[in-house]
Amino acid sequence: MNLSTLMSSLTLAAEGGGEANLVLPDLSSVSFLGMSGKGLLAIGLLVSAAGLAFGLAISNQLKNLPVHRSMRDISELIYETCKTYLVTQAKFIALLWAFIAVIIVAYFGFLTEPHKTMGEVAIILLFSVVGILGSSGVAWFGIRVNTYANSRAAFASLRGKPFPTYAIPLKAGMSIGTMLISTELLIMLFILLFIPRDVAGPCFIGFAIGESLGASALRIAGGIFTKIADIGSDLMKIVFKIKEDDARNPGVIADCTGDNAGDSVGPSADGFETYGVTGVALISFILLAVKDPSTQVQLLVWIFAMRIMMIVASVLSYFINEAVAKAKYAAADVMNFEAPLTSLVWLTSIVSIVLTYALSYALIAQLGDGTLWWKLSTIITCGTLAGAIIPEIVKVFTSTTSGHVREVVTASREGGASLNVLAGLTAGNFSAFWMGLVIAALMGGAYAVSTLGLSALMLAPAVFAFGLVAFGFLGMGPVTIAVDSYGPVTDNAQSVYELSLIENVPNVKAEVKKDFGFDLNFDKAKHYLEENDGAGNTFKATAKPVLIGTAVVGATTMIFSIIMVLTGGLTADLEKLSIMNPLFLLGLILGGSVIYWFTGASTQAVSTGAYRAVEFIKANIRLEGVEKASVEDSKKVVAICTQYAQKGMFNIFLTVFFATLAFAFLDPFFFIGYLISIAIFGLFQAIFMANAGGAWDNAKKVVEVELKAKGTPLHDASVVGDTVGDPFKDTSSVAMNPVIKFTTLFGLLAVELALRVDTAVKIGAFAVFLAIALVFVWRSFYGMRIKTGVAAAEEDASPAASAHG
Repeated sequence: MNLSTLMSSLTLAAEGGGEANLVLPDLSSVSFLGMSGKGLLAIGLLVSAAGLAFGLAISNQLKNLPVHRSMRDISELIYETCKTYLVTQAKFIALLWAFIAVIIVAYFGFLTEPHKTMGEVAIILLFSVVGILGSSGVAWFGIRVNTYANSRAAFASLRGKPFPTYAIPLKAGMSIGTMLISTELLIMLFILLFIPRDVAGPCFIGFAIGESLGASALRIAGGIFTKIADIGSDLMKIVFKIKEDDARNPGVIADCTGDNAGDSVGPSADGFETYGVTGVALISFILLAVKDPSTQVQLLVWIFAMRIMMIVASVLSYFINEAVAKAKYAAADVMNFEAPLTSLVWLTSIVSIVLTYALSYALIAQLGDGTLWWKLSTIITCGTLAGAIIPEIVKVFTSTTSGHVREVVTASREGGASLNVLAGLTAGNFSAFWMGLVIAALMGGAYAVSTLGLSALMLAPAVFAFGLVAFGFLGMGPVTIAVDSYGPVTDNAQSVYELSLIENVPNVKAEVKKDFGFDLNFDKAKHYLEENDGAGNTFKATAKPVLIGTAVVGATTMIFSIIMVLTGGLTADLEKLSIMNPLFLLGLILGGSVIYWFTGASTQAVSTGAYRAVEFIKANIRLEGVEKASVEDSKKVVAICTQYAQKGMFNIFLTVFFATLAFAFLDPFFFIGYLISIAIFGLFQAIFMANAGGAWDNAKKVVEVELKAKGTPLHDASVVGDTVGDPFKDTSSVAMNPVIKFTTLFGLLAVELALRVDTAVKIGAFAVFLAIALVFVWRSFYGMRIKTGVAAAEEDASPAASAHG
């Protein structure tokens, strides 16, 4: 391949509008295994359909599992509350989409050369809506499956055996994970196979922006909602010395709703978006950095074939692992709940790696010099291994058996809440160091392999390698989502047990014996549910760094797409991508400041909302003469959580939106530094906060389950630590992932938009957009501060309190 020809071609592509004018190659032009590329990928549609059928079948199985009416009624109440919350959030997302739609229409319809027709712009807009519906749809499916599973798992625990308490949440997780990945793949294959080649590229960008918008809103709002409810509910244990999930506490239903809003809706939408955005990043890279159309086809078909294979690998591994776990634990009275989850992750990783090499050899053995099939497979394997190694590192800091969690408990014995908090912060800081070491080592390995001949095919092979690492992170997509979704089910199951008051149901033992054929064992059930909740906490923690790591590595690939446009295919202005360029350096500095603003703003929303929730609960809780809180009081707590989740999300998202526009218009190389900075700062801030929160959470679990020390000063200290960790692990840290990806994706359009206007317009737009962003920054802090007395009453009565803040 002639390098000068490649450079010239890329320059023309960049000048023609970068992502706006990406044209897919003819997938039928290359044969694989005796069929065209298009024919091979069409098989993926069948695999995706089978994945959807698998997810629906599992969901139906869960629905039909035995469950006592008292538990089913609670889970259905949680589901109805979740539905109301999601519908409310959908209205907000529709409003936010309007802002995005204006930019998409302006960019594709008027500022690109050649302009897209209004029909083509409408298709791009349609796929942005499809992205939003995809993120929201899998989130909805997730809460439906989880609310089937929570009551069934709670009821199954009454049999006195631990295995069903483990098997039901994992089955729910596999249903969600397989449905999520299959839906994503189905949509992307549809664009690839059926949308005209000259419009498919922009449709991928529109789809990715839409799903990123949906995931960002659901992650931010869900994270705020769940931790307002969790803190409000947990603090009652200290104030009134009541048990966890006491039915008389009107905050518990909100807490259960929050478990789904934050720990199910958020991760489902986030996982959907992560999987899609990583794919779009690689597609953009291939079309921009690879000249030869035949090579483009081979790489595109190979990537999607890998994705198809990974669904099969995950489902196959699940069935094998479940058969082994059932043989080992079905009749056992004692079970390490983390053990079969760990073996599932490692088995899936190994199966995926083996199939990666086998399928790569079958499809691209002749690519390049004939050795690239194993080199590309090795690069992906670095990411696939990360999906198994990172959870092991996380468990060192968050598992109930880990030394760091034990240190938090030990520190709390004499030092109370103060030393509990310090020990958790220490665990989070150490975890960020080790996690950074692991990620750098795996990315370094991928880079080393990328130097072995990939430069003959493409520009910047190291960037492609990093994108493939992110791709490999998600190689076990269904299983990664499954072990993450395990947590909210186990958490809800414990709550459903308590809220059902099944122990007080008249003649319940005789009723269950007659209707379900087994004797109830209340003591074992409560122990299994609490212990399994600890395992759920651990594996919720393990999935977070995988997703945030993918966001950062994937963002690297997306940033490269912007760099290609700015440098004319890496032929000009490269010196501006250096700290010797003051604007680039200033961008690096400002990106870090934005991450700290985001951390504070999301925590502020939780703090204010939790204050309001605690205030209401303390004033209205009834501990005498009632068995459970009134539905009206519980709904009021949910309303408080929703109100502050919406206000916080709205302020945060619009700050991100207008700040992205402002900095893109200020200077494109400043903006590149800004994007790199938020990715790196966000990575370590998220890992630190997630793992510190996980350590506090499971330290409390050790005190409750192993030490049986509920109601003691040690327990009070662990509850305080957990309430500090709540917004750390489930609000601020997890929401950085979609925020980083949305900023980078939206930045693709924002930068190219800025390049097409003159200097005066740029300066004016920068000033206006920055001013608007700073208004929402002000609102996210000072407008969200805790108000008391008359100010609080006016705030609660204001129509804006239930609108957009």
